[in-house]
Amino acid sequence: MNGFDDNPHRYQHLSRLRLEDPGAVARAAAARRPHPGIKLGEQNFIVAADHPARGALAVGENPTAMADRRDLLDRLREALANPAVDGVLASPDIMDDLLLLGALDGKLLFGSMNRGGLAGYVNEVDDRFTGHTAEALSELGATGGKLLLRICLGDPATAGALESAAKAIDSLAERRLIAMVEPFISVWNKGSIRNDLSTDAVVKSVAVASGLGSTSAYTWMKLPVVEDMERVMAATTMPTVLLGGDPAGSPEEIYATWGAALRLPGVQGLTVGRTLLYPREGTVREAVAAAASLLKTRTRQEIPSRCPTAE
Repeated sequence: MNGFDDNPHRYQHLSRLRLEDPGAVARAAAARRPHPGIKLGEQNFIVAADHPARGALAVGENPTAMADRRDLLDRLREALANPAVDGVLASPDIMDDLLLLGALDGKLLFGSMNRGGLAGYVNEVDDRFTGHTAEALSELGATGGKLLLRICLGDPATAGALESAAKAIDSLAERRLIAMVEPFISVWNKGSIRNDLSTDAVVKSVAVASGLGSTSAYTWMKLPVVEDMERVMAATTMPTVLLGGDPAGSPEEIYATWGAALRLPGVQGLTVGRTLLYPREGTVREAVAAAASLLKTRTRQEIPSRCPTAE
C-alpha cells in the first residue's frame, strides 16, 4: 500500500478554481520557477502521465488503474517530490492540475500533443493532434512537446501521421521548443495495433522519425529499451530518453535493463510513467528512488535505492 490520503474532498479546491477562477492556471504557469537547464552529462528523469488522455487506463492486469484522477495526482506528487525527478510529460488536463497544485516548480514541462489515436481505436494510426499545441506550450513556459508516431506500412493513415508529425516538429522548432518524438514501427494483428519491438524495427523507426520536419535542431527521440540497444543508439545523434512502457519481468530485471541502456552514448535519461507510478512491488517513493539511482544527475548521491541492482 502507498498510504495516500483517501479523503474524497482532497482535490475539491481544483474544481473550485476551475469553476470560479480558470485564469489561475495561467498565473501558476507564469509564477513557476523554471528548471535550471539541460546539460550533457546530467541525465534527466521525467515522469510520464499522458496515458489517460488516449484512453489507455490499464497497468498490468488492472484495466482501470489510471482511471482515478485523485489517486493519479497523489502518485504524481509523490514522484515529483523526489529532487532527482526533473520534470513531467503530461496531457493538458493533468499539467493544469499539477500547476494549480504547485507541483511543477523547477521542473521540465513536456506537453503531450497528439492523443487522438485512442487505444483500441479502429483508426489508431491516425493519431490526431488533440492535446497541447506548440503555441500553448510556449505560453506555458514549457520545455517542449511530445508526439507519438506509429509507422504502419500496411495502413494508409501513416502518410497523414508522418505529415502531421513533421508540421508539429516545425512548429515547436520555430519557438525553440524540444520535439520529443516517440516512433514505432507498428503492425495490425487481429484487429489490434502492435508495436514491433525488434531491434531492426526500432532502428528503422529512428531513421524515419529523424528525417521529419525542416530541421532536427530541436528533436529528441523517446525510445523503448530493446535488445542490442548499442545498435539502436548508433542510429542517431539526437538526445534520447528511454521509455518504460508496461514492461514484463521483475523490478530488478527492469532496473538492470534500464541501467545498462543509460550507460550508452546519447542517452539523456528516462521518461517513465506506469512502471513507477503503479509499481508491482513497494511504494511509488521507493520505485522512483530506485530508478533515480541509475541516472547521472546532480542529486544522484542524495537518493537512496531499495533495489540492489540499481546501485
